[in-house]
Amino acid sequence: MARRQGEEIERCKSVSTIQRMIGGKWKIEILFYIALKDVRHFGQLRRCIGNISESTLSKQLKELVDDGFLVRTDFGEVPSRVEYTLTEQGESFIPILLAMKRWGEEELGL
Repeated sequence: MARRQGEEIERCKSVSTIQRMIGGKWKIEILFYIALKDVRHFGQLRRCIGNISESTLSKQLKELVDDGFLVRTDFGEVPSRVEYTLTEQGESFIPILLAMKRWGEEELGL
């Protein structure tokens, strides 16, 4: 619990859990491209994001899969073909992404 001028404030478990799940530097942007731009492949994501290393993108994708936002489908082909798609939980996050985008456009003039 945090303290504020002598009173204890209980930590918000839902917000701290969400922050842990999507708090990586690139996770929200990764979800944006997969959810709203229909980008499904590693190389496409890397080109869209630009300044991200392969290892960082791999790590963030794995964490999003582990946390239930994405499904990774490996087609077992050579050369390797893997697609990332939203889970039901990931799809439920789309309105939040849209609200964040709208807020950025309206409040930050982006």
